[in-house]
Amino acid sequence: MISVLLTLLLKRSSSIKFTEEEIVAYDKLLTAIGEGKLITYDLNYPKYRFLQYATSKKEYVLHGSNNPDIHEFEPRRQTLYNNEWTKAVFATTDSNWAIFYAVFNRSQLIGNFRNGCIIRGKSKFHYFSLNESTMKRDPWTDGVVYLLPKDTFTHSGQGKIQFDEWISEEPVKPVGRLAIDLNDFTYKNKVAVHKDNESMVKTWLLYKARILVGSLKKVKVDQVSS
Repeated sequence: MISVLLTLLLKRSSSIKFTEEEIVAYDKLLTAIGEGKLITYDLNYPKYRFLQYATSKKEYVLHGSNNPDIHEFEPRRQTLYNNEWTKAVFATTDSNWAIFYAVFNRSQLIGNFRNGCIIRGKSKFHYFSLNESTMKRDPWTDGVVYLLPKDTFTHSGQGKIQFDEWISEEPVKPVGRLAIDLNDFTYKNKVAVHKDNESMVKTWLLYKARILVGSLKKVKVDQVSS
């Protein structure tokens, strides 16, 4: 029942299967990373696939940021997905969620924004929603996704439903970083817009309907333009 509800309300992500050619290319790239250096990415595969492969190796977690020059992450006081306070470095094993934080320009934020990657069994569900005031400011930029060593991180939640959220109470130095722009964000056309003072429940209930309406409007605009 819970999985059905999540499927109805949120965007269920497709499972990723890597080809042998991809695996060879990704492994070669991973062997070249180190000391937090910028990764030279000249592969024809989307960057989110490489990042997802990196986390599948169980050695890395990801952190997206607008700041391209972070040499060490320090634990900071902030809230977990359940609004409980903690002092930690945050990361995820989901590439699309990390990419969102790389390209969303937080300096343009007015009020609130809502997003998440929820794990239920072997399935993942995403949602991305910005309020009207923020969306009017074209809140997108270039950024970086950092690859962090996973050894000091623990999953922040427990139970049958969890956010793909990992925390480290110790400082963490990145082992690599990948430049990201909006074209790398595969969910860019699935970002909904909610009212400034809207409740979280309403945002969830209307998320898929809003992205569907947005897609239909885009199709009409493209037809008119052509």
